[in-house]
Order: sequence, then structure tokens, then C-alpha cells
Amino acid sequence: MERLNKFLAHAGVGSRRHCDDLIAAGRVKVNGRKVVDLGLKIDPASHDVSVDDHPVKTERPVYWAVNKPVGYLCTNDDPDGRPRAVELLPHVEQRVYTVGRLDEASEGLLLMTNDGELAHALTHPRFSIPKTYLVLVAGKPGPDDLQKLLDGVWLSDGKVRASDVRRLKPQGDSTWLRIVLTEGKNREIRRMLAEQGHKVLKLRRVAIGPVKLDKLAKGKARRVSEPELVELRRWVALASERIAKLKEKAAKAIPDGMKLTPRPKPTGPRPGAAFKPAGPRPGAAFKPAGPRPGGAFRPAAPKPGAAPQPAGPRPGGAFKPAGPKPSAAGKPVAAKPGAAFKPAGPRPGPARSPARPKGWRPLPKSR
Repeated sequence: MERLNKFLAHAGVGSRRHCDDLIAAGRVKVNGRKVVDLGLKIDPASHDVSVDDHPVKTERPVYWAVNKPVGYLCTNDDPDGRPRAVELLPHVEQRVYTVGRLDEASEGLLLMTNDGELAHALTHPRFSIPKTYLVLVAGKPGPDDLQKLLDGVWLSDGKVRASDVRRLKPQGDSTWLRIVLTEGKNREIRRMLAEQGHKVLKLRRVAIGPVKLDKLAKGKARRVSEPELVELRRWVALASERIAKLKEKAAKAIPDGMKLTPRPKPTGPRPGAAFKPAGPRPGAAFKPAGPRPGGAFRPAAPKPGAAPQPAGPRPGGAFKPAGPKPSAAGKPVAAKPGAAFKPAGPRPGPARSPARPKGWRPLPKSR
């Protein structure tokens, strides 16, 4: 059993996302019945699948070895229209994709297939399938530099290491190295050597497991031979056995009292948690979009029962024209009613005592 979108993608209908769109649009039928379930699983041997009433048949698996030149991308879709590695196989009817990637500036061996299980095993670091590269670096790396590549180099996405590094021959001020990796991160070799102060001038992949580039010309492709394919599957089987043994050994190392059995995950609401429907909370008053129930409506007009206020001076208030006040300059200031008139000048009162002569002091008081 496999998912319907995966079956359609392997049959060459399109990418899995495109196949999901076809299923959601109701254009796919299984045994004559329209399906819209994106998670549906089928048995390719017993189910009849059609798209727009055209039957879809399973593609036979194909395996190709390609010598990618510099400047080609390892993608099936590029919006910028740059050259792609799949364009080197125009005669292949099946929808194939690359096993692993080489960046645009690198060249060498690519495996292209529609066998998803084998491609996953060849690229996943857990299986440790070796990939061999010939690298021309600037300068002359010493034994310490090569040992650091074997011990591991810290990059932004973790620690990476090479499984084997050898110095081959000098070329002017540069040096050819042979590097073997068992995992593939983005531009891993270039970043590792850059940490050691050596720029990569050329990078060519020459082998993936038992499949070798040999004398395949740039831009050309050949079928992977049957002996190579058998050897590839044998390497994957040995890696699977090794992984299973490591898991069994790790399980035995845990005491019986420490082993934990995973609890099944419920598919409904959490136990003990109240169900929360997508709407107002149960028991909560409904709040319509508008004025609050029971609250006074506040229109943008005067309050009900209030006299309208004309645009002008307030009712009952003295009119205050713009300009100087009536008591401004040019008019005498009238005295307040009932207040004594205060002329401008010194306040009326007793005469001031004359100024005391210099050196005068009062007599002491008698006791």
C-alpha cells in the first residue's frame, strides 16, 4: 500500500503537490469512483487509477548515471530557466530525479532514478553510503589540516567530518585531494576546507558506492549496469542490518525497569479537557456586533430631551464680541458698587514719621 499522490508522482503525472491538487479538484478516480481524500492509500497491483478518465499505469524503475557539467542545477524546476541536470536525459520517458545533489559550480557523477526507496537509502546519512570526490584546493594543506577534516569541523549546521582524506598530487600552487563522505550537507566540502583557509578551485564526484564515473564524458549518461545495481542494493541491505543491530544493542543496554512504552495518542479532545467548539463559549452571553445589550444607546446627536444648542453664544450668557473688553483703554475704570473710591497715588493714612538722625538710638527701658 502506498499513498495515492506518491503513486501518481512515480507514474509521471507530476510532483506530489501537483498530484494533491488533482485529487482535491476531483479529477482522480480509483476503481471508477471519484476520490478527494489526500491521505488515501492504494495497492497499485489491485486498484485501477485514472486522471481525467485516462488510466495511469505504474512506471518501471529506471537507473541512470550522468556526468553533470559545471553550470547545471540538480532540480526538476527552476523559475529562472537555468540549465538542469534532467535536461541531459531527454530520451527518458519516466519522471526521474537526482539522488543527492551537486551545487552549480561542481561536476561529476549523478544518479538519476524514479526509485524513491533506493534514493532515500543512498542519501540518508544513517546508511553511510560513501561518496568519493576529487578536489583541487588552493595552497598545500598539511597533515594537520587533513587530520582536522577527519576529526570534524564545526559548521553553522553542526559538526561534519570526512571518513577518508588523501593527498594525491600537487598542481602548481594548488593540491589535488581525494575526500570520501558518508553524509551530504549543502556545499559541505567547500565549507570544511574554507574553515582551514583553503579555497576549493574544482570539485568532481567520481563514485557513489560501487557506481563509478570512469570515462563517461561530460554531459553524457549511461544506464546503471545490473551488477552495479545488485551491489548497490547489497550495500543498502548491509547498512540496514547494521542499523537494526545497533538499535537492538541499544535496547538491551536499557534496564527493564527503565524501559518506557509509548502511550497511544488520542485522536479526539484531550482527556479531562472540556470540549471547546469554534464559537462563543458555552454559558457565555452572546455579544452581537453593536451596542452592548442593556447599555444606553449613544447616538452622535444631542441626548434625547436636551434642548438643541445653536451655533453661537451660549443661551443665557453675555455676548462676548471679538476685540478688546469694554473696560479697555479709552474708557475710565468705574469703581465697584459699594467700594470706596481709590484715587491713583499713595494710599491715604497717617503721616509718615520723619527720618531719624544718623547715630540715633532709643533709650533703654527702665525695669
